[in-house]
Amino acid sequence: MEEKLKQTDINIIKVVLFGPESSGKTTLSKLLARHYNTVWVPEYARDYLQNKWNNERKTCEISDMLPIAEGQMKSENELALKADKILICDTDLLETKVYSEAFYGGFVHPDLEKAALQNTYDLYFLTYIDAPWKKDDLRDRPEQRLQMFSAFENALIKNHRRYVLLKGDKKERLETAIREIDKILQTRSDLHRFLGK
Repeated sequence: MEEKLKQTDINIIKVVLFGPESSGKTTLSKLLARHYNTVWVPEYARDYLQNKWNNERKTCEISDMLPIAEGQMKSENELALKADKILICDTDLLETKVYSEAFYGGFVHPDLEKAALQNTYDLYFLTYIDAPWKKDDLRDRPEQRLQMFSAFENALIKNHRRYVLLKGDKKERLETAIREIDKILQTRSDLHRFLGK
């Protein structure tokens, strides 16, 4: 089971959009993928839980967390092979871990916990809650947006993940994200030149 949660070892830049629901992650993921002419990894939980809701009229349960994590990593690993220098991830297992803790009294499946801490990314973009709330079948707790945002930020700090806070409208967020990704691209380019690769 642990094997299903491991990242494929591939030499590309991996960027994660990270934060509470309805904070603009998917919109920005698509825009960044378009800008860098690469692929983006959708949030697997959205389709998984929408399908469950449509067929069973049930919301997320604790037993769903591991299948969601496995589906997320399968998608990420498949799309990493198609990415051009950069992979944009519209979530990661650390985000799944935060949701598990928040919704299930601090419980996280041990395999999810381990993979969430072992899998690595070059940069996280923490999306602030100044994006308008958009209601749908799956989103809940609009009154707890600040509390959830704090949980996400605390997870990044606690686990020593490099992150940049994104605030403002779509244009401001995109410009900030591009500027930060370009810094990583430049650093890698300089390093390759230095090493003669």
